[in-house]
Amino acid sequence: MIKYSIKRLLWTIPVILGVLFIVFFFQAVSPDDPVDQILKSGATEEEKAAVREQLGLDKPIPTQFVNYVWGFATRGDLGTSYINKQPITQELMTRFPVTIKLTFFSILLGIAIGIPLGLIASIKQYSLIDSAILAFSVLSSSVPGFWFGLMLISLFAVKLGWLPAMGILTWKGWILPTLAVSVVSMSGLIRITRTSMLEVIRQDYIRTAKAKGQRLSVIAIRHGLRNALIPIISNVGNSLGLQLGGALAIESIFGVPGIGKYAVDGITNRNYPAVLGSVVILAIVFIIVNLLVDLAYTVVDPRVKTAFAQSAVLKNKRLT
Repeated sequence: MIKYSIKRLLWTIPVILGVLFIVFFFQAVSPDDPVDQILKSGATEEEKAAVREQLGLDKPIPTQFVNYVWGFATRGDLGTSYINKQPITQELMTRFPVTIKLTFFSILLGIAIGIPLGLIASIKQYSLIDSAILAFSVLSSSVPGFWFGLMLISLFAVKLGWLPAMGILTWKGWILPTLAVSVVSMSGLIRITRTSMLEVIRQDYIRTAKAKGQRLSVIAIRHGLRNALIPIISNVGNSLGLQLGGALAIESIFGVPGIGKYAVDGITNRNYPAVLGSVVILAIVFIIVNLLVDLAYTVVDPRVKTAFAQSAVLKNKRLT
């Protein structure tokens, strides 16, 4: 497993480089001049040339890309903000805990609602309860997160006045953005839990337990749920990427000072280092989460760990 973990970590390097290249390429071909975002409209050409040289924008694009990657790899440098002249890394680190907290709350809410509903739907297959849960899942997955967030603000903040419309100064401020971000992962968890459990409860050991007089609900929770966890864990890991992406709009709608709002503000203000840095950080987080999800397979299902060990033995035999 150590070799597998190291191999997966090494594979993250080309993925991160690919993300850097794609975002940097779109920044480079943009018709906007970053110097115009830094200097006032009345700046002379000499002043613009000096700023362009200071930022390294006078160099060829491949050289700019290599310098950016080298600075990030050696010093963690993601550039300087065009707006307030502050290091991007420093600004992202102040906002990163907010985004992670919002994502964590959303995942917990999605798990707390999605898995039980999926479990109930599998036990009550083809019943009215099953149809209602599936209808809720399809509806929640079809609703855009930003629209759902606006509807939550309209109902709970404007009409009822129960919760604040913007800001996270109190614990109540976390409720609406958490609901808006978690709705997509919740719907996915319902469907994947139902499908996985339906496959498990058709196994022979489940039939044997039912023949002994145990209730199907008890069997599903005590014996079947763990064997159905691998696809559920995969869905949780994949939903993290959706939640991080969805947080871009949700954080702006609810005024949450996270990486998502920082990236949207960077797009609005043509602050390209802020946008590039935000994408890089979110991509790295997503890659690390996927690695942790793969490693979690061995904890949930020992057969996965055995498969890795057997593949390593067979590979050694071929080499010898």
